Formats: sequence, C-alpha cells, structure tokens
Amino acid sequence: MSVAVVRAASWREVLKGYVALTKPRIIELLLVTTLPTMVVAARGIPGAWLTIDTLIGGTLAAAGANALNMVIDRDIDAVMERTKGRPLVRGVMTPRAATVFAFGLEAIAFAVLAIWVDFLAAWLAVAAMLFYVVVYTIWLKRRSRQNIVIGGAAGAVPVLIGWAAVTNSLSWTPVLLFLVVFIWTPPHFWSLAVRYRDDYDAAHVPMMPVVASLRRTTLEILVYTVVMWAVTVLLGPVANLGWIYAVTATVLGGAFTFYAARLYRHAVHDRADVGEAMRLFQFSITYLTALFVLMAVDVIARYH
Repeated sequence: MSVAVVRAASWREVLKGYVALTKPRIIELLLVTTLPTMVVAARGIPGAWLTIDTLIGGTLAAAGANALNMVIDRDIDAVMERTKGRPLVRGVMTPRAATVFAFGLEAIAFAVLAIWVDFLAAWLAVAAMLFYVVVYTIWLKRRSRQNIVIGGAAGAVPVLIGWAAVTNSLSWTPVLLFLVVFIWTPPHFWSLAVRYRDDYDAAHVPMMPVVASLRRTTLEILVYTVVMWAVTVLLGPVANLGWIYAVTATVLGGAFTFYAARLYRHAVHDRADVGEAMRLFQFSITYLTALFVLMAVDVIARYH
C-alpha cells in the first residue's frame, strides 16, 4: 500500500505524526513495568543515572518497534475505524521516512543501553523489537488466532531489561515478572478486540473474537486471568516481597477475575456486552499499573 504525503502538512502536524508513530500510550505501560522492576532488583531506589538511561533506552527501543509496526500494518490501519487516523494512513509522512525514523530510534536505543547500562539490557531490547516486528507483526498477526498470545512476549521483555539493567543478570524473579505481563496481555487485548471485532473482521485479522465464538473468547479471557492471578501470588515469596504486595496481588487479582467472570457470564448467543468488555479493558490498565507501583512501594517500605 502506498500513501501520499499530505499536501501541505505543517511542522506541528508532522511532529505530532512522528510522535504518534511511537504509540506513546503503549510506551507508558512499558515504563510502568520497567521502573518498579528496577526497584525490586535493587531492593530500593536504583541510581538516578542508571534509571534515566534505562528508561530512555527502553522508550526509544519500544518507540522504534511501534513505528515499524505501523509501517507494516498501514494497509490494515486504513481499513479499521479505530486506526484510520494514524499518520501513515493520513499521509503525514512516507513509509520510507517512517522506516528510517524507526531504525534510527533503534540504533540510538541500543547505543544508550549498551554504553550506559549494560549489553544484556541492550540485546534484550533488540530481541524484543525483532520479536514484535518479525514474529508478531509480520508472521503471526495475520495468520494465527494465537497472535497476541505469542506476540505478547515482546511487551513483557521490558521487565527483563529493567532487571538486567540493575543486576546484569536474570533469575526466577524477572522470569515470573515476565510471565505476569505475558499472561496479562491476552485478557487485556482480547477485551479490546471484543469491542472492535468488526474492525478486525473487515481487515481479515484473525483475532480471537473474530475466529472463535465470543463465549469461547471470554472463557479464555477468564482462564488467563485466573492463571495470572496465581502467578502474581507465587511471585511474592519468590521475590521476597512483603504484605503490601501480598494484599495488592490478592485484591487486584480478585477484582480482575470478577470483571472477567462478568464478561463471560454476559457472552451468550455469541453476543458480548461491549460495555463489560471495555470495563475489563480499562481495569486491566489500572491493574497492571497498581500491581507494579505497589510492588515498588512494598520494597521501598521494607528496605528503607
């Protein structure tokens, strides 16, 4: 699909377009998991410069991957109502310019992480980009109903980067943190896909709500939620977290399960309650943010 550049785009429109390419709202969630992970790894507040360098490198790496995703998916974005306003669809810049921008961000990200953090964090960022772009966007997204399940691994890598930045190693704690985000992704994304089921169907993207009944989709959302709840509870003793985290994981996991069960209960006759789906989607963002922030609070309260 070729997209013509906007006839007379102002510099503000072009700037906003390049920012939009990076998907800032997704990057916010990645940072929400990275910084608390660094706190857990450091058993307190990590050094200021290490934190800044890690967050800058992680932000640029995620931004480059998101921009490449938009370049590859611009034909799908043009079909879906939710994404018709994206910059490449509107012709704010050419695909070539967006690609150069994306690889530039990736190069800077690698340099920042390799020079000022450590090579393990830098290579993990590269691996996450390749997985998101090649495995998810190019290979799985248009071919498999398990696209977001497997592809979600890329969004879970920032916790590994945060841990590696502090310790220059990996252990069972970051693996469990990775699993929390990895298992969280399908309920989070599928609840949104229920709302935009017709969009994905029109674009021929086999998201779970398109290729399976909504009853089956919401059941899988519920199952993933319960498994995620169990992993968050297991994380407490493995990471040597205290009562603040234990209460947080228990209460938030119960609330997430409640919303998922309610969505499943309403999914009858292959028709889901869109309002319930969006309530679960919005809560899933609150859940991940609160879980990781209070995890950091637990560590700071115990070790300072």
